[in-house]
Amino acid sequence: MQFLPPLKHARLIQRYKRFLADVITPEGEELTLHCPNTGAMTGCATPGDTVWYSFSDSKTRKYPHTWEITETQTGAFICVNTLRANQLVKEAIQADIIPELKGYSVLKSEVKYGSERSRIDFMLEAEDRPNCYIEVKSVTLAEQEYGYFPDAVTERGQKHLRELMGVAASGDRAVVLFAVLHSAITRFSPARHIDPKYAQLLNEAQNKGVEILAYKAELSADNITLKEPLPVVLSPVSMVE
Repeated sequence: MQFLPPLKHARLIQRYKRFLADVITPEGEELTLHCPNTGAMTGCATPGDTVWYSFSDSKTRKYPHTWEITETQTGAFICVNTLRANQLVKEAIQADIIPELKGYSVLKSEVKYGSERSRIDFMLEAEDRPNCYIEVKSVTLAEQEYGYFPDAVTERGQKHLRELMGVAASGDRAVVLFAVLHSAITRFSPARHIDPKYAQLLNEAQNKGVEILAYKAELSADNITLKEPLPVVLSPVSMVE
């Protein structure tokens, strides 16, 4: 995914009201950006970080600038726009970058499914195999090179795992794909210390046939590409290792 036109950068003053952030440009202009991330954004929004932002000329937008990437003061790149995760996964599937998801002829988005009335991010179809249901999660929380999901308790995420277990029980493929959007992360684990119920359900889901994948994005201020598989560690991880 290439950013066209190229992103511009500014220094973060503060993020507030979840959806807004104030920055100051190199020219000294203060801007208010739209922040497309409802999560805690732990470690992704420290005042003084470099914010890379895009611009929309839509007449209906109150805030035409969108926060896309954080460049931390330690040099890490983090994609904070959670909408990008699905776009990156779709690009990777279509480019056959993810071996586990090759061989399908049809890709559908936002398909209704499940007993709890959910929508799956992607469904893959082919004549010679079961359908493949894929739930995408964006990972930006980093602690000691581990990437964690979620960064806050997520009842919605818990529901998705229950739905995927139902898919696996029916004979179709069920996949949860963690899109790791933080350059400093080298492995993935569920955030047991934040949402123990989600971590428990993820273990249960794997035991019931749900496939768990983690792929890391290569990030820069110019483009993002999902390309590198990461180890998935489901057992508890010490915070002091």
